Amino acid sequence: MPKFCFLIVMLLSLPGLAQAQLPLPDPAALQLASVHALVMDLDTSEILYARNPDAIVPIASLTKLMTAMVVLDDLEDAPLDEWIAVNVAQTEEMKNVFSHVRIGSQLQRRDMLLLALMASENRAAATLAYHYSGGYAAFIAAMNSKAKTLGMSNSRFVEPTGLSSDNVSTPRDLALLIQTSARNPLLAELSITPKKDIHFRAPNHVRAFYNTNPLVRGDNWRIEASKTGYLNQAGRCLVLQAEIQKRHLAIVLLDSFGKRSHIGDAARIRRWLETGDGGAVHPSALEYMQRRQKILLASGTAL
Repeated sequence: MPKFCFLIVMLLSLPGLAQAQLPLPDPAALQLASVHALVMDLDTSEILYARNPDAIVPIASLTKLMTAMVVLDDLEDAPLDEWIAVNVAQTEEMKNVFSHVRIGSQLQRRDMLLLALMASENRAAATLAYHYSGGYAAFIAAMNSKAKTLGMSNSRFVEPTGLSSDNVSTPRDLALLIQTSARNPLLAELSITPKKDIHFRAPNHVRAFYNTNPLVRGDNWRIEASKTGYLNQAGRCLVLQAEIQKRHLAIVLLDSFGKRSHIGDAARIRRWLETGDGGAVHPSALEYMQRRQKILLASGTAL
């Protein structure tokens, strides 16, 4: 073998070079519909892309990741195999909210947690808070205490579902939240479960539930934890941890217009990292983003 070929083979066999990441594409090439966005390399803490990363805004059902963390911190007094009845009496935001989960029906706490994370069922999230060992008010206090512990200094929670626009955070804080979520094997697993038939009792019945993030049902993504959200004041939201181009990434997308624009943004980020092509945004979504951006700049919220 010629000397230069032998040298190349030896270099490629070195662990650091064999796993070397591709150069980062130009952030200016990335086109997103989300008003607020953050892409962070979790191995290096490098911000690969940011738009309004410190804007404090409503986060809708992304709230349920924090709800799940508080539930999992309480397992000594509230085990996962305990059967609990659906009760939303203490969550005022649940009035007149549709759900496939019947009031009074029973599930084990683990399946209630699955419904909150996978299917974003609001009654499931409210029920978990209702059955917290310290009571509902203590649950909300624990959510805020947990946020403080994680370093989410610009986050605030007033209820467990995300139906209140007073549940707020920032893209930077949410990157910490999804990273912490992915570190918990059970939370991560439940958040990316594609689909499950849930067996209720009182009365006994079975219903199929699906993940609100269609990306977890695809074979071409390596998603490690995920949560979607929607509220009029928050727009379409998505946060996920995934491996792309040998990078472990936190992707945060907030206030996106259109039912699938947040999913489209995630796909654009992936294509941008893989090819450098930042894609294109539908004109209506782009117009919405630009209009929202102007409002935020005028109010001083966009940072």
